[in-house]
Amino acid sequence: MHDFCFTIPYGMLLIGGGFIGYMKKGSITSFAGGAVAGLLLILAGYLSLKAFEKKKNSSIAVVLQTVISAALTLVMGQRYLLTQKVMPAGLVAGIRMVFLFLINFFILQTASSSSWQTLHGKPPVVVARGGFSGLLPDSSENAYKMVKLTTSPDVTLWCDLQLTKDGAGICFPNLNLDNASNVKDVYPNHKEWLSVGFTWKELSTVTLEQGVFSRLQIFDDVSNILRIEEVAKLGTSGLWLNIQHSDFYTQHNLSMRNFVLSISSHMKINFISSPDISFLKSVKKDVKPTKTKLIFRFLSQDQIDPFTNQSYASLAKNLTFIKTFSSGILVPKSYIWPVSSDLYLQPHTSLVTDAHRQGLQVFASEFANDAVSAYNYSYDPTNEYLYFIDNGNFSVDGFLSDFPLTPYRAINCFSHLDKKKATKQANITIISKDGASGDFSGGTDLAYEKAVRDGVDFIDCNVQMSKDKIPFCMSSIDLMNSTNVIYTSFRNLSSTVSEIQQGSGIFTFSLTMSEIQTLKPIISNPHRVYGLFRNPRNKNLGKFLTLSEFLLLPNRYSSLSGSLIKIEYAAYLATHQGISIVDAVLYELKRATSQVLIQSTDKAVLIEFKEKGKMTNEELVYAVDEDIHDVADSAIKDIKSFAGSIVISKKSVVPYSEGIARLEKETDIVPRLRSSGLRVYVETFSNEFITQPYDFFSDPTVEIDYFVRGDPEVDGIITDFPATTSRYTKNPCYSKMEQIRTGELVSLANREMLSPAEAPYPQLLDSNVTEPPLPEVRIQPPAPAPAKEDVKSKAKAVQVSSTVRAMVVLVSIFIIV
Repeated sequence: MHDFCFTIPYGMLLIGGGFIGYMKKGSITSFAGGAVAGLLLILAGYLSLKAFEKKKNSSIAVVLQTVISAALTLVMGQRYLLTQKVMPAGLVAGIRMVFLFLINFFILQTASSSSWQTLHGKPPVVVARGGFSGLLPDSSENAYKMVKLTTSPDVTLWCDLQLTKDGAGICFPNLNLDNASNVKDVYPNHKEWLSVGFTWKELSTVTLEQGVFSRLQIFDDVSNILRIEEVAKLGTSGLWLNIQHSDFYTQHNLSMRNFVLSISSHMKINFISSPDISFLKSVKKDVKPTKTKLIFRFLSQDQIDPFTNQSYASLAKNLTFIKTFSSGILVPKSYIWPVSSDLYLQPHTSLVTDAHRQGLQVFASEFANDAVSAYNYSYDPTNEYLYFIDNGNFSVDGFLSDFPLTPYRAINCFSHLDKKKATKQANITIISKDGASGDFSGGTDLAYEKAVRDGVDFIDCNVQMSKDKIPFCMSSIDLMNSTNVIYTSFRNLSSTVSEIQQGSGIFTFSLTMSEIQTLKPIISNPHRVYGLFRNPRNKNLGKFLTLSEFLLLPNRYSSLSGSLIKIEYAAYLATHQGISIVDAVLYELKRATSQVLIQSTDKAVLIEFKEKGKMTNEELVYAVDEDIHDVADSAIKDIKSFAGSIVISKKSVVPYSEGIARLEKETDIVPRLRSSGLRVYVETFSNEFITQPYDFFSDPTVEIDYFVRGDPEVDGIITDFPATTSRYTKNPCYSKMEQIRTGELVSLANREMLSPAEAPYPQLLDSNVTEPPLPEVRIQPPAPAPAKEDVKSKAKAVQVSSTVRAMVVLVSIFIIV
């Protein structure tokens, strides 16, 4: 129970008491006093409730509740002392004293229950490493400004402080300037490009570049190197200065210690970090811990600290010593959650709890949305942050991140979210893509079970047909894409079917269902070319379900709204394999007890279901199988004649090239389709950062938010990682998150580095939608029977053969005798 559960009713009681006093004795004073005190208590309770929803405490609510309750107790206590009457003054004073005690008790309980497991019980700090350096050049003006635009003034700006030859302080990620600037082009005759080799005036013409070569280079050479004074003006909450090489500057007759102390007198510096123990010791006595915290930065565990001659791994076990010269530690995230060589999380260490026990704050580093992380996170960066702050055992005190928006939202919107009790905030339909195929092999029982646990509304079955005409669920008609068939004796069944695909394959209609069930599923890896593989430990787990088994799943899981059945290649199967996939599905649907939607890229298939199965347009979904930029009115009219929903690609809504959206506004496809009465579903939403344009900051949650709350406002999302979308729909910040817009990022690019815009995608025309009716099923003729002459000749051959064998036997007996 919390204070607001008690304060609000108490406030109502006071208002009621004042009103009763006025009715009985006509006392305006009684009514006014009760009403004012009651309303203030209700206000305090409301403020406390809202703060609790944000995992915070309201100091205003605490003061209001305590002061009002104490004042009421004092007034009635004085009245009792004057009158010496137990009734009513003494009794009321006693009751209000009890109320005062209970309110403060519940205030403490609320504060305790809503506090974080950080050292001081406050939300973790977000530190933007070099600004928004995951997107824009590290320490550039645009990178720092992007932090303020996308998060809040509370986010701390990180500056890797370097000194120039003439003692100016600049923010730059490395001691050597050639990795993240064009200094080599400006000064090609230098042998070294260290910051101490140049004066500030010489560096003022040098521009910054992206130092991580796997990231976008189109923002290079736009911003100049910044002095620390300029960066300080960009951040309102203060700076985090990192001093990495203080000894190096001493060797060049520059004092990093003196420089830091001089700027700290007129600049708001919240944190100073360094891996150099001697530097931290040298500034400790001159830095006020209430204003600036000293943080010891740990390097990789096997590196040796020169001051103690111990490895950093050893120093992590001697936190008592660390406490003598710092207020906290900054560690690579693997110090807290170790990762195995095959990229799986190991049990967390006790570093955070041990450090908190010593009174040290713990900040975790090396967070980037576009870096390969442990498979446990399912490529969801928000999920990774939650492991560090919402695991029930500990919470780090802050994050150092290249993409500060993600930890900022993880802390404020997604932490401490009770997925079972949280209500759905977003009116969006979540449809799986072959189940949770980002975590398990698509179309298997485990993929569907995971999708249901993750919170989908509809599970989907991509129907394939076996040789013995049994419909079942599998992501591809080519067994080579979904199973280990190529490693079995069935590999000799490979064939080429131009109506299905260009290359050869082993198709489902070549094997019986019992043969298919002997195959092992294989998890899809659509982004393996980028080195992004999906959960290897799950790659062969699960079993394929027949359509009959699949249709039973909604009966087992009450959370499901229904199922979606996808049908393709119906014409080919009817003509060349003698299989009616439509009839096979309709037969199984007789036993379906929940809502079923039918999806196809073939208009003729949906019309067959409409006519044969008496299905309504609301149950039929038309899928567009190419990226488009517009839909003709005649095409929309045609689609509406046989379907109630349409599926389009993400790129049809937000076209992008070179990793960035070029249009200032998304296409108007979604509004046009929705205004016609069609529901619009968009696919496929994946967690891998390579699947999103950089406009969404390599964060799948930001992308989802854009499609749900932005101008598109789609009706449904088709995803192979449904947990990400489901968590998004339940976050308490749903209507308050800053809306990200596409097409704005390109304005920050270096125009000389942008390649010409690509031609727009085609328009969907009525001719693209129109399909001929499905052909009649051609019964495949049995193998031809042998001719009568052949039968007679074969019989004669048998007879001759028998005669010869008899003669051979007789001769053999004769020889033996």
